[in-house]
Amino acid sequence: MSIKAEEISALIKKQIESYQSEIEVSDVGTVIQVGDGIARAHGLDNVMAGELVEFSNGVMGLAQNLEENNVGIVILGPFREIKEGDSVRRTGRIMEVPVGPELIGRVVNPLGQPVDGLGPIETKKTRPIESAAPGVMDRKSVHEPLQTGIKAIDALVPIGRGQRELIIGDRQTGKTSVAIDTILNQADQDMICIYVAIGQKESTVRGVVETLRKHGALDYTIVVTASASQPAPMLFLAPYAGVTMGEEFMYNGKHVLVVYDDLTKQASAYRELSLLLKRPPGREAYPGDVFYLHSRLLERAAKLSDAKGSGSLTALPFIETQAGDVSAYIPTNVISITDGQIFLQSDLFFSGVRPAINAGLSVSRVGGSAQTKAMKKVSGTLRLDLASFRELEAFAQFGSDLDKATQAKLNRGARTVEVLKQGLNKPIKMEKQVAILYALTKGFIDDVPVEDVTRFEEELFVFLDHNRKEVLEEIRTTGALPKDEETLKDAILAFKKTFVPTEK
Repeated sequence: MSIKAEEISALIKKQIESYQSEIEVSDVGTVIQVGDGIARAHGLDNVMAGELVEFSNGVMGLAQNLEENNVGIVILGPFREIKEGDSVRRTGRIMEVPVGPELIGRVVNPLGQPVDGLGPIETKKTRPIESAAPGVMDRKSVHEPLQTGIKAIDALVPIGRGQRELIIGDRQTGKTSVAIDTILNQADQDMICIYVAIGQKESTVRGVVETLRKHGALDYTIVVTASASQPAPMLFLAPYAGVTMGEEFMYNGKHVLVVYDDLTKQASAYRELSLLLKRPPGREAYPGDVFYLHSRLLERAAKLSDAKGSGSLTALPFIETQAGDVSAYIPTNVISITDGQIFLQSDLFFSGVRPAINAGLSVSRVGGSAQTKAMKKVSGTLRLDLASFRELEAFAQFGSDLDKATQAKLNRGARTVEVLKQGLNKPIKMEKQVAILYALTKGFIDDVPVEDVTRFEEELFVFLDHNRKEVLEEIRTTGALPKDEETLKDAILAFKKTFVPTEK
């Protein structure tokens, strides 16, 4: 059987027309050096800064140093199995984490993977961990109070939704306690909280999670943990993962509080990575961009404009000082990025003043804008009262005779210090804070023995709850003192008649 030439050519044409070429093009490089969680690879000419890359054993890495002949890659996982000569492939994706309401109530690592043993998290969205902060036109001035439930903060250094307020102090001065109490106080405030634990012991993080669970706060909280036993890249990424999860809620019109505990450890992890990547060291061996490390994180906190949904993201970064030195490199960096700081002093802490807030060095650059009218009115003279008390206290130690005015200032100051003390995990609602501060500033506590002030406060709250609930309700709903201030005054006087001081 003979086949004609035209039939052969028609057959070939048909084959050519139906031919489909599926060529997968991918950039693949070769590992030329590996050690200490850092790999250098050759051949990834088109890789982007911050891009995820995948090693031949499935471990992911993050491209950081883009040099002429090689790329410095931070390995996000076990690096002991990666060897020279292994292949490394571009993914074309920037580092991202899962986001969404599915994460609420869970404990995750900086990659968004669950570490609480409660099974996988089925999220529907991811967001890149690095994103631009909202611009000036997308923001609104900070004007809504974020109630911490801590009298010394709400009265002296108020925090507003969308603010960045630094919490600074030596280790073991109660920084984490301040943050945990603030989270506990958000129970009915329509606030989603994210607690980022950086370089903490796993037992400490477990303790925090149990405290949150016991008080029902885990129902609106996400915990992101990069414990001390994890590699430096995880500690470096943790705060960015936390703020990214928070941004998803903020851009959907919700209110978010993010606690970074603490950024000193993140700066140390970043210094470790930078030195291993052979970046030039600067002051205290930190790389030159350590300021940018924290500013691009904290600038993402914002109160969005109405056009953008009016959401907010409030940041509470922690910085640990050495012997109270706020003028060190990292503390000064973060102080200049934030809108104020709450300084916790060791001497106050050990003398029993807890929270150990130094009213002189603590400041909020948002101030009265972040307070209700009632709180602004009753807390007006507190800072001056405390400052003059501290000054006179030192002077009075010399035992010289004091005139009546000085004695009165010392008495008021001693009671102010007592009123501002607060128990652990016992946040107080705004209306009750207003009631006790009103009693203090109007002189109703001046004749109460100092040792009875705490009991006076507790019993006053019980009395108001049972007998004058409408007064508290009016303060809570209007945010101002009762129209007829006499009702509050009468309530306090009625309670004073029933209060029995301790017999000496």
